[in-house]
Amino acid sequence: MASLRLLLSALTLGTAALAQNDEFQARCESFANEIDIPHVKVNFASYLPGGTNLSLVDNDPTCGAAYQGVTADTCRIAMAVATSSSSEITLEAWFPREYNGRFLSTGNGGLSGCIQYYDLDYTAGFGFAAVGANNGHNGTSGLPFYQAPEVVEDFAYRSVHTGVVVGKKLTNLFYEEGFNKSYYLGCSTGGRQGFKEIQKYPRDFDGVLAGAPAFNFINLLSWSAHFYPITGPVGSETYLSPDEWSVAHDEILRQCDGLDGAEDGIIEDTDLCHPDLSNIICQTESSADGDACLTAAQVNTVHEVLSPLRSSKGKVLYPRMQPGSENYAANIMYNGAPFPYSQDWYRYVLYSNPTWNATKWTVKDAERALRQNPYNIQTWDADLTPFRRAGGKVLTYHGLQDQLISSDNSKLYYHRVLETMKLKPSELDEFYRFFTISGMAHCAGGDGAFNIGNRAATASRTDPEDNVLMAMVRWVEEGIPPETVRGAKFSDEARSSVEYYRRHCRYPRRNVYKGPGNYTDENAWECV
Repeated sequence: MASLRLLLSALTLGTAALAQNDEFQARCESFANEIDIPHVKVNFASYLPGGTNLSLVDNDPTCGAAYQGVTADTCRIAMAVATSSSSEITLEAWFPREYNGRFLSTGNGGLSGCIQYYDLDYTAGFGFAAVGANNGHNGTSGLPFYQAPEVVEDFAYRSVHTGVVVGKKLTNLFYEEGFNKSYYLGCSTGGRQGFKEIQKYPRDFDGVLAGAPAFNFINLLSWSAHFYPITGPVGSETYLSPDEWSVAHDEILRQCDGLDGAEDGIIEDTDLCHPDLSNIICQTESSADGDACLTAAQVNTVHEVLSPLRSSKGKVLYPRMQPGSENYAANIMYNGAPFPYSQDWYRYVLYSNPTWNATKWTVKDAERALRQNPYNIQTWDADLTPFRRAGGKVLTYHGLQDQLISSDNSKLYYHRVLETMKLKPSELDEFYRFFTISGMAHCAGGDGAFNIGNRAATASRTDPEDNVLMAMVRWVEEGIPPETVRGAKFSDEARSSVEYYRRHCRYPRRNVYKGPGNYTDENAWECV
């Protein structure tokens, strides 16, 4: 009889669980009929069981994602939301069955109109009610901006904010308990979007996680454009091949790696690194003899690359590329061709001329672009008083090997906020914390402990000490701010084991090796 009672009990629990699953699925599949929000057209609502390999048949091919794995049981709602009489965004909401009472918006990257499905799945898998939009256009090209100011406005700020407004309404409608806190997750353009929200809509989010932000946006595009005039095309005397950039990188490491007290192939504080490469100028006319050297013209190229972009009157428009990123930047920023995002912006937004020749770029073009600054896409406002008064928190990070957006720009903005708001670093720390991540390239990748949990691909653990997203949540909900951001360095691409951990410092502190252990011992380092 006891065994029978246990069996009946198990069957009852199993039936209840199944009914709960069925109830969630039924709720999802009928949800489209309940949505009556102005300017919102629901395309479909569908149930995605955890473990699904979702085919993204409507995703633009340039977005590079034909499939998305689904971590947890999720309700996927796809919509078109009008933002004006001539523009709209494609918006998706991913609502998990195991909901944690938190709303979250994701961001985008580059000039792209690509929903970042990997971020939707990552955050929905954590229990967030997550939304993501296509930035008002499809694909990675800037062509949709051509003679389309409404599309540019969506890209500048309106897509994210519209998605937040609609997403919060949907969350309140779908879940009986609504939501308690509102969060944001984005990197690169997504980082800029997060700061745009802070600056323009300070009450949209309780917590913003904004990585490698592309703010100072117009000057960023001009900075990216200015590398081609420095390097010239492939084969010119000023051009460096990837192998030659590796020679430069090795010399930069020789001069700067040990400044933090440990020679581990990583520069912990790029502010201390001001390399002079004149001592590796070839003694012959060519480096073809196999010597690890560069020509005088090539060394001058390296020095120019590691210098700020200045206006015609000498004003800094954008800081230097931080040293240490050479091997990552060689194939994209210094490849002997104009940077595509910059070229698209100048062609389709600034000059409205699809035939504009990016190889003829000068600083006069940069100055004209800055004067245009449509919809204040610069995202460079430094008075964050409304966000502070609203009780918001922003946790921002930037990789010190970033090959696309110089981490020096995040430092520049940090100091602008200090000066504008007349605060001390300790006062800024109350609501704005910035972490430099040594050995991290653009948003992910790199030579060091870059796995901080800012996305699924960099999540080694889920606790706040090892996951920057959950550290943001703990700061907002428990009042415990992160003192460091802990990253993991995996021993191989398969992420089969961790080689070491490192705690990355809150700016303006820097990491110094104190010993006595090996540099792989996180306790041998100190933020000073």
